[in-house]
Amino acid sequence: MFETVDVGILSIIPPMIAIVLALITKEVISALLIGILSGTLIYVVSIGGGLVEMGTVAFGLMAETVGEPGKFNIILFLGLLGALVYVVTIAGGSRAYGNWAATKLKSRRSAQLATSALGVIIFVDDYFNCLTVGTVMKPVTDKYQISRAKLAYIIDSTAAPVCIIAPISSWAAAVGSTLYETGAFQNELSAFVATIPYNLYALLSILMVIIISVTNLDFGSMARVEQRATETGELGALDTELEEKILMDGKGTIWDLIVPISSLIAFSILSMLQNGGYWSGEGLTLSEAFGNCDASAALVMGAFWALVVTFLLFIPRKLIDFKTFMGGIGEGIKTMVPAYIILTLAWTIGALCQDLLGTGLFIGELVKSSSIPVGLIPAMIFLVSALLSFSIGTAWGTFGIFIPIVVMISQYTAPELMVVTLSATLAGSVFGDHCSPISDTTILSSTGAGCDHISHVSTQMLYAMLVAACSFIGYLVAGLSYGNLPLTWLTSVGLLIGSLIVFHRISQARITKLNFSTSD
Repeated sequence: MFETVDVGILSIIPPMIAIVLALITKEVISALLIGILSGTLIYVVSIGGGLVEMGTVAFGLMAETVGEPGKFNIILFLGLLGALVYVVTIAGGSRAYGNWAATKLKSRRSAQLATSALGVIIFVDDYFNCLTVGTVMKPVTDKYQISRAKLAYIIDSTAAPVCIIAPISSWAAAVGSTLYETGAFQNELSAFVATIPYNLYALLSILMVIIISVTNLDFGSMARVEQRATETGELGALDTELEEKILMDGKGTIWDLIVPISSLIAFSILSMLQNGGYWSGEGLTLSEAFGNCDASAALVMGAFWALVVTFLLFIPRKLIDFKTFMGGIGEGIKTMVPAYIILTLAWTIGALCQDLLGTGLFIGELVKSSSIPVGLIPAMIFLVSALLSFSIGTAWGTFGIFIPIVVMISQYTAPELMVVTLSATLAGSVFGDHCSPISDTTILSSTGAGCDHISHVSTQMLYAMLVAACSFIGYLVAGLSYGNLPLTWLTSVGLLIGSLIVFHRISQARITKLNFSTSD
């Protein structure tokens, strides 16, 4: 319907406007709308159109983008998951689980580690990860006065970073197929596995979550939010109506949460295998079936059958009546409306930048035409892919655009560094996606945690930038040492641990000084 135009450096203006406005105003919907309108204005002017055509282009692109099967399936999945969470909550399942977990998890440390572990376990899909971990762990983290911003950070850092290194995941399918199509690898799985050891950002993000969960070495705005949560009990929860229902007396038991969530996981995985052709008689292996699956469609089927199981579990036992159950479905879908709006706008500005203004091609050509020393290529590719991913809010779109360019650059300049450079591309894509206010996984992490979106972005930003800085140094070492993995890891991990200790001490000193000044 729409054709790509070459507007040069103007292509990066819309995402930058949206991001800057979101961070300044702390309000993401208006920022995204203004970003979309600015990009639409650039587009219609470049094709010789007028202001009248802006609405046609903007809302036409929005309808086209959300109407894609993959995107619309995510909308359906969110609605069904919201319904599942709501009916489980009003039946007392969430309250029972929170009470049980409180007897097993005796500290903030164990609650944070349990949340991190669950995030690692649910590695199949990042959307599924974000919403499921938040749903299950909110009652537990609330019990130990862990802020919703901290919960959102743990969820976000064990979603995309885990999926990008898990051989059986929706991300592995996308990355593996993109790498294989370049002709540089023998098969999709080997292509994906080769990048894992050098995917520094993903691995260091997971390591940092574990370290912070164990040691509480928080710093920056996260340290202030956590201090407020522990001292005043102000967690920064948005879903207060649902939280009140969790605290209500209900007849549900812990199994009334475990069975629905387990059903969601089981049916989602089975659906992935089914639509991936595992039982089609074609002799596909497990990893090939996962690589061939339609993850978003499978998540819809998983959520639907989980809701059916929940109906059969609750209604015969009269935990809630039929009318309440069906009403709960509608109320649960309503809880997802803010996520619907933000995702729709984020997808639209991403499509605007990629498909109409050619943001990815512009940045890719800049890298391709630059002449930088061979040893610096992995680190530079990491930065550029991070910038692109941050601007368009999607890691998938970034590596889809960038991988073919990176393969071509590596083949002609440094073939011995191809795996390292491709890993840097994936790592940079995840970093940009991880801290972008318009990223879908960032939005879903704040949604799953019941946390204000801008609060999540602002508290996570410094953590993501620290890991990115350590990864950047690691890629410098990897490039200059021609892929020496032990030296790369020793440098990156050493920097991360040392920086965490230093920044924590600085942050604590500032908080102490501020408290002292306030008391005076």
